[in-house]
Amino acid sequence: MEDWEGRGRDGRGGGRGRYTQEDLTTGSIPKKLWGLSWPQVLEAVLNIADQMVDLFWAGRLPAGFRSIAGLGVAQSFTQFGGIVRQGIDRAMGAMVSRAVGAGNIPLANHIWLQAFTLEVVYYLLMVIIGQFLTDFLLRAIGASEAVQAEGAMYMRIQFIGMATISFRQSSGAALQASGDVITPLKATTLTRITHIVITPFLMFGWWWFPSFGLAGAAMANVFAQLAGCALNLGVLFLGRSLLHPRLRDYRLDFSVIGRLIKIGTPAAMTAMERSLSQLVLLAIVAPFGDVAVAAYALTRRVEMFANFGSMGVGLASGIMAGQNLGAGRPERARQSVAWGLIFVVILKAAVGTLLFLFPAPFVMIFTSQAEVVALTSVWLQILAVASLFLGIGAVFQQSFNMTGATLSVMLVTFFALIAIELPLAWLLSHGLGFGPLGLAWAHLVGMALRAIGFVPLFFWGRWLRVKVI
Repeated sequence: MEDWEGRGRDGRGGGRGRYTQEDLTTGSIPKKLWGLSWPQVLEAVLNIADQMVDLFWAGRLPAGFRSIAGLGVAQSFTQFGGIVRQGIDRAMGAMVSRAVGAGNIPLANHIWLQAFTLEVVYYLLMVIIGQFLTDFLLRAIGASEAVQAEGAMYMRIQFIGMATISFRQSSGAALQASGDVITPLKATTLTRITHIVITPFLMFGWWWFPSFGLAGAAMANVFAQLAGCALNLGVLFLGRSLLHPRLRDYRLDFSVIGRLIKIGTPAAMTAMERSLSQLVLLAIVAPFGDVAVAAYALTRRVEMFANFGSMGVGLASGIMAGQNLGAGRPERARQSVAWGLIFVVILKAAVGTLLFLFPAPFVMIFTSQAEVVALTSVWLQILAVASLFLGIGAVFQQSFNMTGATLSVMLVTFFALIAIELPLAWLLSHGLGFGPLGLAWAHLVGMALRAIGFVPLFFWGRWLRVKVI
């Protein structure tokens, strides 16, 4: 990759020299890791609250638990639609953190602009797919007509709104990779509070608003994401962060785009494996009826609570590892990941115990349907045990992705989720008569194998030697 002028950790040539930022390549690792982690953990809390609010209101629509099922099915597809974009973000984050660690801020700005170009092209493709294939996809997954009726319009609007979601998350990922975790937290706070406040107005027609039902939640999300997107982009383009991309400096760079695609493709495939497995699991559970689909949708959302903090801690350890590798300090990078694992095990022990002991109250927040509560409560207890392995796997995945070792993550995830979890889920639920809970037990096995599979990679150390820039 070509040499860039304007090197220097003070940000000259990047952020007008007005932004000072803590050096992550020196000092106490646990202290700085916690400083990076807590804003992202708080972001996770806001994301969880946001998802839970959608479920809470969906359960109070006239269709009841079928609205919950429609929301879960639609979100499975919209989340799958954002997979490639997540791969671009992971590659961009790995490259930006490495450039910042090396003190090359102009290169970091240039990398983000190239990633933004890819995301614009991808968004246009997703809008077309979402508008023309929604009904086909809902029928193909085996959802009942009642569930399809609830989820179709929500799904279309979410695909249209993918631009605001994509641009907020992309700009936030760039800021986080540079070490600024506060601005993305502010953007997420603005986004989630806006969404939480206006959702019931658009869903139920409160005050002078029309009633849009479940589609109102999607509309609220689009408006809210736009506000957060504007905040992140304003900080970037106004030079209020270490990064300061300028449109007048923009030029299409196929070398950087090629590197983004090379690193991002395995990361996208990893996320695709997870989302694809969720769609396959949805098809496996659909024959058991709408109660089972509603239980599946609830457990997927509550899994966010069970995975509380894991992604934030993993991303923080990955940022520290990436910047330290850029600064030529591989052992400090390894220690950053080790401390991330310690943090997340403590966190999982607390959250998992709470979920295991009191599953029913979580479910009854969203629905009082006795059959749904009974099935989902047992499912959540199994998930509580799986959450420990889920957390460990999340730290390894995020850390390896942020250092550019995306291929290793893809292979381990494929083995655990596609080769083991999916066949086991079908065998247990349909072949051996476990019913819907067969999916829960298969998920526990898959998460355990995935976490264990990352351990030898960590000690092998190839992830410390991947070339990123």
